[in-house]
Amino acid sequence: MAAIKALLRLLSILFHLLLTLFLIAVCGVALVSGAHDLQFRMLPWTGSTLLYVLLGAALFGFLTVVLAVFGKMRFLFFLWSLAVAVFLVRGYFLTGYRFTPGEAARALYLTIASVAALLGAWFQMWRRRRRFN
Repeated sequence: MAAIKALLRLLSILFHLLLTLFLIAVCGVALVSGAHDLQFRMLPWTGSTLLYVLLGAALFGFLTVVLAVFGKMRFLFFLWSLAVAVFLVRGYFLTGYRFTPGEAARALYLTIASVAALLGAWFQMWRRRRRFN
């Protein structure tokens, strides 16, 4: 069981690290190019509001990942993971979102990965720090 928990913690860290870096990169390119009309139809924001909300959230998420890796404020990492999972489930499956051909499978895989990462964040939150004296 300890190996599964460790694997889920690692998956959680990697998933959210990649997600935050991707979002920071997308928002950075949009800001530099002046294209403030990102289109993430599964999210409730649009236009420049979406850009700044995503950038702020991604920076917060990156900070929580770094803090969790170093064993600090792990509950923030769990809250970030919970927010990502909720937004994905709500945005893709609980609204009137319409999938393009082939997109439903990717959305399902992404959502499953975020729920697994949420479980890993839960285990990360309750992980005991080893102290070496």
